[in-house]
Amino acid sequence: MGSQKLIYLDNNSTTPCDPRAVEAMLPFFHQIPGNAASRNHPFGWQAEEAVDYAREQISNLLAVDSKEIIFTSGATEADNLGIKGVFEMYSRKGNHIITLKTEHKAVLDACKKVEKMGGQVTYLDVKRDGRVDLAALEAAITDKTVLISIMWANNETGVIQPMKEIGELCEKHGVLFMSDATQAVGKIKTHPKELGIHLMAFTAHKMYGPKGVGALFVNRKNPRVKVTSQMDGGGHERGMRSGTLNVPGIVGFGKAAEIAMQEMEADAARLSILRDKLENAFKDTLEEVYVNGNVEHRMPHVANISFKHVEGEGLMMTFNQNIAVSSGSACTSASLEPSYVLIALGLGDDLAHSSLRFSLGRFTTEEEIDQTIAMISKGVNHMRDLSPIWEMFKEGIDLDAVEWSEH
Repeated sequence: MGSQKLIYLDNNSTTPCDPRAVEAMLPFFHQIPGNAASRNHPFGWQAEEAVDYAREQISNLLAVDSKEIIFTSGATEADNLGIKGVFEMYSRKGNHIITLKTEHKAVLDACKKVEKMGGQVTYLDVKRDGRVDLAALEAAITDKTVLISIMWANNETGVIQPMKEIGELCEKHGVLFMSDATQAVGKIKTHPKELGIHLMAFTAHKMYGPKGVGALFVNRKNPRVKVTSQMDGGGHERGMRSGTLNVPGIVGFGKAAEIAMQEMEADAARLSILRDKLENAFKDTLEEVYVNGNVEHRMPHVANISFKHVEGEGLMMTFNQNIAVSSGSACTSASLEPSYVLIALGLGDDLAHSSLRFSLGRFTTEEEIDQTIAMISKGVNHMRDLSPIWEMFKEGIDLDAVEWSEH
């Protein structure tokens, strides 16, 4: 690695904890050790007060009532609580859920579990730009549909869904609308009530807070939404999620929300300029470079780029001592299957395998982007120089027509 500092461009996987959030948390590890459920001494009161304050900070960011924030261990648990909790609570009304094929595994796997519990789930295709087809969504709604779960922003492409239009469809048909907003909260404006969203999952560690703490927004009025708890115990969190609250984590979560409220607009403006610089540099200096997903409706800090005829994992080997990026989704990086999100966008296996996700963050500098452009361009050229496939492509040979030997 030499003396070069590692460049971190994998913020969709997790963000560094903001030092201001760390500072806010520190007293709650030792000086203020109370359990927020301990009602009979000052340590417990202080912990409860800190949790209430954090709940306010988070609800202010979302423009919701603080009583609508239910703390969980993260977005995965929040997704599970929302999907399974609604399915069980509203089983008399119906057993049908609609979602997208490009959702995070936390949603898809929770839906698979619902199917095992006797539910019906429709997994909709997306358009080539990664956005939902609203006509297909409406056509999928039946009198048994109780929930539509669609993520606000995709973790791999950064594509933002038409949340307002989905909310209007849900209201028209009397269906609950849930969103996994993990990649959006704290980065762009996410006011669920304005858009008709009834449940929303998100987490601290994607917005410069600590790992291990998340939340589910559950609408309390018009309509009052109820979920069946998935964790039984002392009846914490309005009976929706039992378990001793992670007080230091919640304090850090609250501080991260407060910082996001003050700084996310400026962060977004700065990062979109750096993101565009990165993309344009690759497109201007390298051949056969493709940006995946809708480039108009997307998160300001995310670029998913395919370098044709360059295997993504191999390309990463040329620079991963120096730059942290992701190929495919971080949660499925143990498998070398092509990204199911990119396949759903209609990419062939070759382009899906040749994609990298760059997710910039609050602490990303322009100098780091310049170094990334230089190192990755060098890596792509090196890989292509060694590639007989690239040579054949350059000679105009139709690679689809080539009969490849098995041996």
